[in-house]
Amino acid sequence: DAAPTFGTTVVIPSGLRGRIYKIHKYAKGLPDFGRLKPIGTIYTSSLNVPARDFREGFPGVTKRFEGFAIDYAGRFWIAEPGLYRFALTSDDGSRLYIDGQLIIDNDGAHPPVTVEGKVELTGGIHRIRVSYFQGPRWQVALVLKIAAGDGDLRVFSTDEFKPPPNPENWKYP
Repeated sequence: DAAPTFGTTVVIPSGLRGRIYKIHKYAKGLPDFGRLKPIGTIYTSSLNVPARDFREGFPGVTKRFEGFAIDYAGRFWIAEPGLYRFALTSDDGSRLYIDGQLIIDNDGAHPPVTVEGKVELTGGIHRIRVSYFQGPRWQVALVLKIAAGDGDLRVFSTDEFKPPPNPENWKYP
């Protein structure tokens, strides 16, 4: 049983669901997703697409090299409450929301840029949303990293931030 690759169409219940939208290929910023209809859905447990030539495409987004946006949403579990740092690298623009609050704004048409943000997280389940768009050409990139406190940043994966299997072991609401 092969592990799902990044951007698979196989549903990963604990993972991130990315809804794909077609946007103008010369878009300069994230669209208003509420006004668009998704053209597809992909699933992943981590956002780990280091910068590469846009002609290689974005994993799971078939035959569209530019002019698309993906709105990822999912939930994750924090076992150790505290301050968490996030780093979001993207080409073009992206935004990170935790529990509906904007943590990182890396919007706009630009080459690969990394923006960091921090947030105090309570123990238990949190909602995560990463909005991303690819405008005109040259490169695609989308990487989300996380670190507890001053720890080293590593690629965020919902596999690592899953609630304990038995709800009776959840020490948080």
